[in-house]
Amino acid sequence: MEDGRIPVWLDCDPGHDDAFAIILAAYHPAIRLLGISTVFGNASLEKTTRNAASVLTAIAAARSVPLYVGASQALYRPPFHAATDIHGETGLDGTSLLPEPRAEPVASVPAVDAAHDALMACPPGTAWVVATGAFTNAAALFLKYPHLVRHVRGLSLMGGALGGGFTPAVLGKVDGVPRVGNWTQWAEFNVLADPEAAAAIFGNRELARKTTLIPLDVSHMVLATEEARALLLLGKPPGGGEADGQKRPTKLRTMLVELLMFFAKTYSDVFGIAEGPPLHDPLAVAAVLAGLKDDAAHPDLQRYAVPFADQPLRSAIPTPPPENGSAAAVEAAASAGTAKPKTIGERFEVTVETVGTYEEARAGLTRTGQTVARLLPPGEEGVRIPRGLDIPRFWQVLEECVARADAAVAAAGGEDKIWGAEDDVGVAVAAAAEAGGFDGLPN
Repeated sequence: MEDGRIPVWLDCDPGHDDAFAIILAAYHPAIRLLGISTVFGNASLEKTTRNAASVLTAIAAARSVPLYVGASQALYRPPFHAATDIHGETGLDGTSLLPEPRAEPVASVPAVDAAHDALMACPPGTAWVVATGAFTNAAALFLKYPHLVRHVRGLSLMGGALGGGFTPAVLGKVDGVPRVGNWTQWAEFNVLADPEAAAAIFGNRELARKTTLIPLDVSHMVLATEEARALLLLGKPPGGGEADGQKRPTKLRTMLVELLMFFAKTYSDVFGIAEGPPLHDPLAVAAVLAGLKDDAAHPDLQRYAVPFADQPLRSAIPTPPPENGSAAAVEAAASAGTAKPKTIGERFEVTVETVGTYEEARAGLTRTGQTVARLLPPGEEGVRIPRGLDIPRFWQVLEECVARADAAVAAAGGEDKIWGAEDDVGVAVAAAAEAGGFDGLPN
């Protein structure tokens, strides 16, 4: 990392929450976005690829961030039904402000090969892969290029659901029945879309110990409430304080809040979560920032960290007893680093149920795609699954990235350059408010 930033390859399936993952990855000052690959999931591959190109266009990054087309279906399974009841037919329903893409995806190189080349060009132990859709591309990447496991710093995944009180998050109900998953009673959408891909990742012990998993149990703690939507729409004035209710929102901010309001309605209708939709995918991007607070080599980036909470555990490394009980012996042991065992967070062995078809899982006949996490003894390496994060800090960081995207739009020629000269922001905001918006919208 010659400039201290974290190299990140983002694999996604836009998707309302994926749009925010793209913004966070593209405009966080501590992240260097290497490229984006698309995968099937929230819509067909054709639509998720177009959506990614449109989002990159909206944030003035279509020509600076390369886009590649990934898998259209699971590694070994037939095509999967897209989540149209949550994300709509296009995958990004709910706004008329999504611009026409200004750049085409790179067609000459397969997504997995492009990711490999970009990651291998980074110094060893620096780059992350972040996957916010089905794990198909991520699994294919490490299956085709196993040497990459040792080269990367980490893999951050949004997916899975644990239940059992892992966090205080409400996972929702369907037809009055509490759920663990969000696509079946037991399975989260991304894992169910390709359970064999998830099993391949978690079954690789070397890769698992470098993997961070953000399950629904964590993402459902971060709801895009009315207050959060107001922050994203109007921003925060210099020096803090309340957002300016008379400030005219940019087209980008209006588009993003319209997307969130559509997302909020579908989550309320389908899962009964009325406070706001969970913002799943940007958390997988934010998870790569957790280590910044301890990055002594780049103190200027420490303030950009988003802290995540691991339950601390003592390692199993024993403390050798002093040869004699003297203070000198204890001091010598301490100076040698042996006086106290190392403290690390919880680590888990994660398994995924792969038996059963999509249809059997939807019918409740199997638990296909269920994610099970077994807490490992202290000192054993495994998958990191945080139990929470600094939520106000997350929203602050996300809003700052939207502000940087606004500045990039202005620097690229302004809104007219991206959206055209017509002024439809006022109409869009009024329509958003009428559809069940929130206090603080400008007149």
